[in-house]
Amino acid sequence: MTVHQLQRGEWSAFCNRVSKGLSGRLAEVQIASPRIGSQIEAEWIPLIGLVYEPKEDTLEIALDGVDHIIQKPQELYADESVAGLANFEIVDGEGTKTIVTLRDPLMLPLHAAS
Repeated sequence: MTVHQLQRGEWSAFCNRVSKGLSGRLAEVQIASPRIGSQIEAEWIPLIGLVYEPKEDTLEIALDGVDHIIQKPQELYADESVAGLANFEIVDGEGTKTIVTLRDPLMLPLHAAS
């Protein structure tokens, strides 16, 4: 697997690419916070979409029955290999990490040239 950090200007395109390929793919969402430790927020439920809103500076992870909104995200990492996207991680300004793991890797189209 290759973990790479996406630049803020790539976030919207990444979210769109992920959302287009999901078709109800199952995901687990884990929150790791310096204040409260690590906990599972959602366990193997359908992932509906991923949206970055630059004007509001929020990143939303929409799952079946659960919406997780990250205020002021600072970093976005994707774990991709030839098998596809396995997971991605968002870090907010307080150091809290939201880790989304896909049960089955998601094949994404190649990155568009910037």
